[in-house]
Amino acid sequence: MDRAQKEALVASLKESFESAELIVVTKQSGMTVSEAQKLRRNMREAGASYKVAKNRLVKLAIKDTQFEGLSDLFTGPTAVAFSADPVAAAKIASEFAKENTKIEILGGSLGAKPLDKAGVDALAKLPSLDELRGKLAGLMQAPAAKIARVTQAPAGQIARVIKAHSDKQAAA
Repeated sequence: MDRAQKEALVASLKESFESAELIVVTKQSGMTVSEAQKLRRNMREAGASYKVAKNRLVKLAIKDTQFEGLSDLFTGPTAVAFSADPVAAAKIASEFAKENTKIEILGGSLGAKPLDKAGVDALAKLPSLDELRGKLAGLMQAPAAKIARVTQAPAGQIARVIKAHSDKQAAA
């Protein structure tokens, strides 16, 4: 990789980090190509990204961003997962680390707030942004459905009383 390619990679990473809400730093060793592809595919499906790059280049990319405090984590074979969704990257990385011993979560950062491994795991247990939107939409629809049921109930009762009265008169 020549100097121009390195500069382009650093600029690309910096742009990605500036638009990210969450970064998770992982230690990986011995992952096969198919395992790495599976992890990247899972990240993409969740709206996150997973990059392996030289530590020196990643440190240059996170300089002057809200994630600058993570530079100490970039030693040895590391990779970085990041997403605009504050939960997606943590959720996928944590799930993958549970089933694969070749990847370990070192820490991360949610905005400017640094997270240790336990913090990333706790964040992974939260519902994603799409799940929260679905729950919110359900909660917003529930009162309207209850109002419809309540307003229909008296009308149904009146209809039953009138029918009973007409049945009584028809029988007489």
